[in-house]
Amino acid sequence: MTTFSFMRHLALATLALAAALPAHAERIKDLAQVGGVRGNALVGYGLVVGLDGSGDRTSQAPFTVQSLKNLLGELGVNVPANVNPQLKNVAAVAIHAELPPFAKPGQTIDITVSSIGNAVSLRGGALLMAPLKGIDGQVYAIAQGNLVVGGFGAQGKDGSRMSVNIPSAGRIPNGATVERALPDVFSGGGDITLNLHQSDFTTVSRMVSALNATFGEGAARAVDGGTVAVQTPTDAGARIGMLARIENVELSPGAAPARIVVNSRTGTVVIGSQVRVSPAAISHGSLTVTVSESTQVSQPNAFGGGQTVATPQSTITASNEGSRMFRFDGGATLDEIVRAVNEVGAAPGDLIAILEALKQAGALTADLEVI
Repeated sequence: MTTFSFMRHLALATLALAAALPAHAERIKDLAQVGGVRGNALVGYGLVVGLDGSGDRTSQAPFTVQSLKNLLGELGVNVPANVNPQLKNVAAVAIHAELPPFAKPGQTIDITVSSIGNAVSLRGGALLMAPLKGIDGQVYAIAQGNLVVGGFGAQGKDGSRMSVNIPSAGRIPNGATVERALPDVFSGGGDITLNLHQSDFTTVSRMVSALNATFGEGAARAVDGGTVAVQTPTDAGARIGMLARIENVELSPGAAPARIVVNSRTGTVVIGSQVRVSPAAISHGSLTVTVSESTQVSQPNAFGGGQTVATPQSTITASNEGSRMFRFDGGATLDEIVRAVNEVGAAPGDLIAILEALKQAGALTADLEVI
C-alpha cells in the first residue's frame, strides 16, 4: 500500500470513528450489564478414542495410560499393573465450555476439546463421557460426543510434516448436557445493579436521570463511576418485566476520552475525535541509504606476466529527502491533524514517531496507547 493510500485510509478511518461516537441516544442494554447475569467457565479432563494412529505416544504421555486404566477399571476391565498398553488411537484432552446464565438441567452447550499430550490430530475421534466442573469443584455438565476438527495434518516417514490450521483441537456442538443450574440471581428482593461496560461518571449520571424520569424520582441511584442501583419489586416476574423496560431506556452516553491507539506491529493508528494538539511545529524527514556494488577488473600488459584480478568496489550514498516542517495551531481538531499529516506524506512508522514526539513534548492532549 502506498503512503498516500495509507493516509487516505487513515483519514477515512478516523473520520468514521468520529462519526461513530455518541451523537444519538443508546439503549441501556448496549451500555451496561445486569449484575449477576453472567456466564461461568467450566473445565474438565477426558479421553478421545477412535483416532487413526494420531493419538498420544504413551511412552511420553504416561497419564494417558493411567487414565485409560482407570476408565477400564470403572467399566469392569482389570488391566494388570505391570501392563502399559502402547496405544496410538487414544488422546488425553482438556475440555472447556461456558455455562450461560439461566441454563437449566437437560439443556445442552457447546464445548471445545484440546489435546494436552503429544497427539498429532484429533480428527475422527470421539470424546468419552467426562464431567465438567466449575471453580467451586461442583459438576455442572457432562460432556460426550464426536469431534468436529477444522484442521488437517499429515506426516511422512522421513519426519516431514504439513499442518493446516490446528488439528489438535476441535469442538462438539451441543456436546455437553447441563446437570446443575446456577444460583438464581432474581430470587428475593433488593436492588438490581447495572454495571457499565466502560466506567464513565457522565454516563452514570445520565443513566440515573433517564431511569428516574422513566420510573419516578428515587428509583435509581449512582453507586460509583461504573455502577447504578435500581429499586425493583420483590416478585421475580415483576422484576423481569421491569428489567425488560430498563434495558430499552435510551440515553446519550458521555464522550469517549481523548485517546490514540497505535499497533506497532501492523502500523495501524486510530485517533479519537476528542484528541487535541497544542501549538507545535514539526519537521520529519526520511534518511535513505543506498549501497551499490560494482566489479573492477585489473588486467596486466600482454608481456607483463601478471594475472587478471577482479576487485569489488562499493559505493555508499545517503540522502535526507522530503524533510518539511508543518505547524499545528492551538486546539487542532481531528480533521486538521489528518490533513496536516497527509500534507507531509508521513508513512505509518513516521506517523507513530510524530505522535510519540508530540506526547513527549506535552503538545498532545490524549492518552497514547501502544498495543
